Amino acid sequence: MLFWAGNWVFARALRFDVPPVALAFWRWMVALVILTPFACRHVYRQWRMIKSSWRILALLALLATVFQHIPVYIGLRETTATNGALLNSVTPILILVLSRLLLGEHLSWRQALGVSISLVGVAVILAAGDLAVLARLQLNRGDLWVLLATLAWAIYTVCLRWRPAELNLLAMLWMIAVIGVCAMAPFYAWEIASGRTLHATVAVLGSLLYIGALSTVVSYVFWNRAVQQVGANRAGPFMYLMIVYTPLLAIIFIGERLHLYHLVGCILILGGIYLTARGRLPSAPVEQAPDL
Repeated sequence: MLFWAGNWVFARALRFDVPPVALAFWRWMVALVILTPFACRHVYRQWRMIKSSWRILALLALLATVFQHIPVYIGLRETTATNGALLNSVTPILILVLSRLLLGEHLSWRQALGVSISLVGVAVILAAGDLAVLARLQLNRGDLWVLLATLAWAIYTVCLRWRPAELNLLAMLWMIAVIGVCAMAPFYAWEIASGRTLHATVAVLGSLLYIGALSTVVSYVFWNRAVQQVGANRAGPFMYLMIVYTPLLAIIFIGERLHLYHLVGCILILGGIYLTARGRLPSAPVEQAPDL
């Protein structure tokens, strides 16, 4: 969650220097370059399994790249940070609903209470302690793009249940990167043909390296393994931590001030996560995570 919070900060900062498709494309291209030396032996060893599972891998790849990152980066060009963060915070709710509809997983009262408390904490931070701010929120085209990305990520998390349990996580992430880069290439070519190009400064290249290495490779390996071990319902509410980490990163790197409502919101968010984590485990047995 910490590395993903950094992605939001960098993506917002790069909105005038890197077009949205270019940002998503190079994010996954950097990830692919980093992953290849570590994942190639796993891909070679499990190639037959990968071929037999190409449908679910293709679905996961499209959800994680085309339908998740491109809409986020488009949305951040047109919506406010408050609207985008608030809309993104409904992801755990969508995960719980989709888990119930698609997997038939039971939602315990602790999980429901924990999600509700965390959502209140999110609202406190986003409203800066003033609920009138929330009442004035209006959806625009950028908000709709963020909503699409939020739905795609929730579906991705739930669909991880159908990935081959024996498939190495690095091999799976490598396949997602390969499919994602190939799928985004035509959109990237169209973006370049439209005259929207990347400004290759040192700051931009350093930001792309961070997003590709930490916000993609490390974060996805951690997230996929976490969902495998504890289930989507328990993992989902931890996404609220991005609402805690994002202002902290802004304070450290941009010099923003810490206010009382930040502390109150963080306490509520962490308390909700604690209740959710103590909730009932998914009914299906948890598979042993493969060696990375």
